Amino acid sequence: MKGLLGTTSFWVASGNAHWAEALAAEAAQPYRPVFFDVAEYQFLESACERLFPADHNGPGARALGVAEFLDRQMQTPYALGENWYMSGPFEQGPANLGYQLPFVPKDLYRKGIAGVEHYARQQYGKGFAALSALQQDEILTALEGGSVQLGDIPGRVFFEQLRTNTLEGAFADPLYGGNRGLGGWVMLGFPGARADFMDWVNQEGAYYPIGPVSISGETA
Repeated sequence: MKGLLGTTSFWVASGNAHWAEALAAEAAQPYRPVFFDVAEYQFLESACERLFPADHNGPGARALGVAEFLDRQMQTPYALGENWYMSGPFEQGPANLGYQLPFVPKDLYRKGIAGVEHYARQQYGKGFAALSALQQDEILTALEGGSVQLGDIPGRVFFEQLRTNTLEGAFADPLYGGNRGLGGWVMLGFPGARADFMDWVNQEGAYYPIGPVSISGETA
């Protein structure tokens, strides 16, 4: 996936220095998950990294703090499905009907992670985080393909939830816990929350030489 995103000269020129500072700050005071337990958080760090791995384009999900983003997300009204219609019937149907399970995001994650861990131990005798990258990819591929059922949750549904939230964590404003050091935006060449772009209107495809800025004012 990341191979399709391309790379930016800004990342090469100046992103690395800021990125080193962000990693140093994280190492000095690592995030402690509130919703997920230690094993669940280890699963998220491993699985999200396989979905969004570090490569020559830039940092992966682990360095970008995607697991932290997910843990923070589980402490919001979204995780409780407060704006969702959650009355039955709950019948699986065509994809165009949308989400059809009786589980809000926090329940989907708790049940889904438990199901994947059970499947991993059945297939390989180890928890997901302890497996090789190849074995982790095999499990994720099976989930995506729909060949694995995680108790009451279709593997494909859990995979799509995890993939969607992983991308959100990689590219959302750092205010929400992910996109650490604005690394995701630097990788894309995205300017972030700048207030004025008038000098760049109608310059489609032109290189934007100014680094991104977050809602909080953090810059890369």
